[in-house]
Amino acid sequence: MHLRKTFSPGDLGAVIRLHGVLYAQEYALDHTFEGHVAAGLGEFAKQFDPNKDLFVVAENDGQIVGSIAINGLPDHTAQIRWFLLHPSTRGVGLGKRMLNEALEFCRERGFTSVSLWTISELKAAAHLYRSAGFKVTQEKTYNFWGGIRTEQRYDLDLQSEPL
Repeated sequence: MHLRKTFSPGDLGAVIRLHGVLYAQEYALDHTFEGHVAAGLGEFAKQFDPNKDLFVVAENDGQIVGSIAINGLPDHTAQIRWFLLHPSTRGVGLGKRMLNEALEFCRERGFTSVSLWTISELKAAAHLYRSAGFKVTQEKTYNFWGGIRTEQRYDLDLQSEPL
């Protein structure tokens, strides 16, 4: 498994497709989720600044099998976005490796905290976030992406970490 930190032609489409297909299969998210990913990822790519943003894809035999991004925000905070692994690559430490890579980027850039939004159905991801020190700080339940879901915000305070 190789982690690549540069954009290549086709990356955005592959990451969008991976999100759309996998989350439809695994969590019954509808087409509006894929549209949400496409819109956000498109904006991110247009405004990408390597001084504050990170885009990483995991590749296996030339195929994109995962992604994670850091969107640096003006208030010295960052948001994790589009973190996903193909089922064939889960359970071997790749997710932890990708999350650690993203958090190290945040520390190097001097971000004070990192947040992310997810849905409560993603139990393995939640375990990974909590093991990295993230805490749930907000929850809201409503009808979106084809069903009643609970969206959760996780936060990690980078300033309170031991040196």
